[in-house]
Parts: sequence; structure tokens; C-alpha cells
Amino acid sequence: MKFRGKQIYLYGLPGLPLAFLGLPLVVFLPPIYAEEFGLGLTAVGLLLMISRFWDLFSDPIAGYLGDRILTRPGRRRLMIYSGSPLLLVSCYMLFIPNATPGGLYLLVWSALLYTGWSWVVIPYNAWGAELSTDYHRRSQITSVREIYVLAGTITVVSLPFLLNTLKDSQILALIGLVFITLFIISMPGLMLVPDLTSTMRRTGFKEGYNLLAKNKPLKKLLIAYLLNGIANAIPASLFLLYVEYVLQVDESRWILLGIYFASGVIGLLIWLPLARHVQKHIAWSVAMLFSCSVFIWVPWLTPGDFYLFALICLLTGLSLGIDMSIPAAIQADVIDIDRAGGGGERAGLFFGLWGMATKLSLALAIGLVYPLVQLSGFDPALPSTMGITVLALAYGLLPIPFKLTAAWLVWHFPLDSRQLSIIQRSEAGNESEKRLAGKPYVTNNPGLFKHETG
Repeated sequence: MKFRGKQIYLYGLPGLPLAFLGLPLVVFLPPIYAEEFGLGLTAVGLLLMISRFWDLFSDPIAGYLGDRILTRPGRRRLMIYSGSPLLLVSCYMLFIPNATPGGLYLLVWSALLYTGWSWVVIPYNAWGAELSTDYHRRSQITSVREIYVLAGTITVVSLPFLLNTLKDSQILALIGLVFITLFIISMPGLMLVPDLTSTMRRTGFKEGYNLLAKNKPLKKLLIAYLLNGIANAIPASLFLLYVEYVLQVDESRWILLGIYFASGVIGLLIWLPLARHVQKHIAWSVAMLFSCSVFIWVPWLTPGDFYLFALICLLTGLSLGIDMSIPAAIQADVIDIDRAGGGGERAGLFFGLWGMATKLSLALAIGLVYPLVQLSGFDPALPSTMGITVLALAYGLLPIPFKLTAAWLVWHFPLDSRQLSIIQRSEAGNESEKRLAGKPYVTNNPGLFKHETG
């Protein structure tokens, strides 16, 4: 079965419901558990950091198994379908608790939800990397997926605005129910997307580790992605507090989030054409620098500066779409280096490492920033001037050095379209040699996932 244009949209569709977990887990859930459920900022930050650290082990395991489990329905499809029940049940328990939850409840169910997330999202992202070998086509695939994610995110932030008479915990419960419903609806479409069902080369642990260790673009990309993830997670985890206690426009928080994510969709139309002309990594680096030049003004805003902050949300949102789509497309290119070196089809392992970087950035951001803000004297019940000042500085200035460092690393990224073409031609030559020798191989063409021999 060949990969056709319309199948991009079936592949990207689950990104819509998955967005109903992505933003709430970072922006909505922590302050609700800290304030409305009374656990406190420090406790919530540390508990979520611990559960995120657990994911540092579950992510690569999910990626490794996804690479090695081959069945007639396809390996990525099988992993996603088997991980879905855990994701759905843990989401229900975390978003819709029957009683006021305690710290142990938050720790256990968040860890289980992150595990289910790993089992679904890692093979899902790896699947996208295997659908095409074309440098720019990969950007298109990840962009379509992230447009679904942005559409879901915009829907999420619209619900509280439309249902402003409900408590935040009630809105969180509604988000959980909508996610469960849309996720179940989106699953059948994946049956129509081509998936690997063939035999692949098995790489031993030592050989596979050596290939990863020699892959310099992978290491540089992971470090940049981790730093940029921390830069994004810090303001995301403090957004609701910043809007309520610094700007004091809490009633407009959903409008501001809507502007930000809607601008992300528009930004894709700007940055993707640029990426085709100046290479993906250059476009991503420029987008990060642009975001820094705008966001650095945030700490100097004063109460009531709604329109200035809305403008900042609009401008920084323009970089959001490429921040979400281009890194995954570059990751698919980096996997080709491993494949050409003899690593076989290990996209799942690569996106397991990718997931580790994502979870680590979120864990560090929430686990370090929440206690920092609280120790500075900030108390939601009785906020001090010093506490509010530290909150504003942590929200607006702390992300800048992380993002600037990431932009510098990405600017000097060593892999572009010309070099990728050379690597893929080398890989194709290796496969031809294997065919003449009568050895099994997996073709680069994602529409021809067959076990072939000479």
C-alpha cells in the first residue's frame, strides 16, 4: 500500500485529541491541583517532576519495543492500540477525580498517564518519520499533524472561555471527557495509513549504542530540543499565575491563549516556505530568535496591560507552529544517518529519546520553577510585591537564555538537504549489496514495506 496525500490527514487526526492532554497537563492541571485541591505549588511541582522522571525510563522502552514488535497489522499501529486503554483510564482518573485528590493520588495517576502517553505518542511520532524519505515532504507530514494539534489546543482554550461559569476543576473534567471521546473516534483512521510489517535488521545493544554515540547531529539536536523545551515549559507552567497576579486580567486568560495558538497556525504558513529556501534548521533558529526578541519585554508589563500582552502573544505565537513541527522533521533526517550506518529501522528508539528530552524539560521547568516562585514569597492566598516581581521575572526572563542557547546550536546544525541526499544514496547502495548477497532488507520506500531477497 502506497502512502498517498489524503492519508496524511488520517495520520494527523489523532493529534487533535492528543492536544486535549498536552496543554492541560502543563498549563491547567498543576495550578488546579495546587490551589483548588489545596496541595500547594511546591508539592505539585515536585510530585509532577517525580512522575516525569519515571518517564525517562518508560519512553526509550516504548520506543525500543515499537521497533522490534512486527505483526501483520503493523508495529506502530499495534503499540498505539495496546497503549490506548491505559492512557484513557489514567486520563479519566486524573482529570475527573471522584473526591479531593491527595499527593499520592496525583503521583500515581500522573505517572500512569505519562506511561500511557509514551506508549501511544512515541510510536505515533516515529510512524510519521517513516512515511517519507523526502527532506521537505517530512516537514509537510509533521506540519499537518501539528495543525491538528493546534486546532485541538485552540478548542481546549475555547472551552473555558465559553463555559466561564464553571469552576476550573469542572472545566478540567470536561476536557478529559472530550479527549476520551475524540481519541476513540480518531483511532479507526489509522488502519488506512501504511505501516511497517516487514522483517528488519536486528542491531545488537553494543553495536546500536555505538551508532547512537557516533551520531553527532542526534546529540546536538537532542540538547537543543531539551533547552528549547525548558524555555517553552517555564512560561507555559506559569501562564495562569502570571495573567492573574501580574497582569491582573484573569478573566481574559482564555482569549490570550486563543490568540497565541491561532497565531501558531498562521505562523506555519510563513515559516514553512522559508524552510524550503534556507533549510529547516535555519528557519527554526530564526523563529526562536524572533520569539526571544519579543518575549523579553514581558517582565516589564504592568497590571492592566492586556493589549500589549495580547500583541506579544500574537507575535510569539507565530513561532509556535515551526517550534512544534520542524524539530520532528529534522529528527526524521537524523534517523537516516543511523539507518545508513547499519542501525536498521529504529525510529521508535529515536523518538523514545526524543520523548525523554520532552519529559525532562517539563519536569525541570515545573519541578524547579514552582518551588522557586513559592520560596521567593509568592503565595496565591496573599501575594507579596516581591513574590509577584519574582513571578514576572521567572515567567519572562528565565526562558530567554535557554532558548538563545538552543537557537545557537540549531544554527550550526550540520545536516541539510544536500547532505541528507548523499546519506540516503549511500544507504540505497548498501541495500543493493544486501539484495545481491541474498540478505533481507527494508526498502526506503514507505509504500513498499516488504521482505525482499535476491
